[in-house]
Amino acid sequence: MPIIELRPARRVKPESTWLLAHQSNTTSQDGEDGIIKAIFSVVGPRNRWCVEIGAWDGRNHSNTWRLVAEEGWSTVLIEGERARFEDLQRNHAPHDGRVFGINSFAGFTPGNTLDDLLKQTPIPADPDLIVIDIDGNDWHMWRSLTEHRPAVLVIEFNPTIPNDVVYIQDLNPSVQQGCSLRALIELGKEKGYELVCATRWNAFFVRSDLFGLFNIADNSIDAMYEPAFETKIFQMYDGTFGFAGNMHMLWHNIPLSQEDFQVLPVHLRRFPG
Repeated sequence: MPIIELRPARRVKPESTWLLAHQSNTTSQDGEDGIIKAIFSVVGPRNRWCVEIGAWDGRNHSNTWRLVAEEGWSTVLIEGERARFEDLQRNHAPHDGRVFGINSFAGFTPGNTLDDLLKQTPIPADPDLIVIDIDGNDWHMWRSLTEHRPAVLVIEFNPTIPNDVVYIQDLNPSVQQGCSLRALIELGKEKGYELVCATRWNAFFVRSDLFGLFNIADNSIDAMYEPAFETKIFQMYDGTFGFAGNMHMLWHNIPLSQEDFQVLPVHLRRFPG
C-alpha cells in the first residue's frame, strides 16, 4: 500500500488570530458567542440591534441569543420553517417587545429580499450585527444586501474548500453547497468589509472604517485561517488518483476510501508511455 499523508504548512499568524482566544459558547456552536463579545468590546455597540437569518428555533446554535437574553439587545430573527419558527416564538417569549420574528425564506426577487424583510421591522439601516447562516446561498444573500449595512457581519462558509479556491454555488434555493472563505473575503472587500476572525465555518467581518481598531497587520486568508477539513487530490502516472487529508463526508457521516474516487478501473491503470 502506498504511503499518503497530509502534512500541511502552518501559515496562520497568532497575532492575526487573537480573537480566537475568546471563543466560548452560550448557545453558539464553535465559540462564536465569545468572539462576538470580544469584537464589540473593541468597536462598542451603537444601537444594540442584531439580525439572524436562518435562526432555527432562536436558541439552537444561535449566535444572537446571548445578546438578546443576557445583554438586552433587540433582534430580527428570520426562519422559514414553520415548526422551527413556532419554537422560536416560544423560546423568545420572555423577550417580547425586543424580538421581531419573521416566518419567511428570504429570497432574491423584489418583495422578499433580506432588505425587504428587514424594512418590515423597526431595525435601523445600520444594525450592529447581522448573522447569515442559510446553508447554501449565503454569499448571494450578503451580496444582495444593499440597504442595510451592519457594523459586524458573521457568515457561514464551506470549510472543506481550500484557501486558494474561489467557489460560489449557483443562485438556487434548492441547492445547498455553500461558498469558499476566499469568495467571501473578496465580496467583503467589494462591499467595504475586512475579515477579523474565522472559526471552522464562520467568518467575522467588520466595516473597513472599524478594522484598524483590531490591530491586525495581516488579515490575508492564510494568516487568518487554516482549512479544517481540506482534501488534497493528485494524479499518478498510471491514472490512479490519490487523496490526502479529510477522508470523510462531513454532512452525511460516510467514510471515504481511495477507491471511491478512481475514474479508471484497475486493469486500465497503466502508464501510457
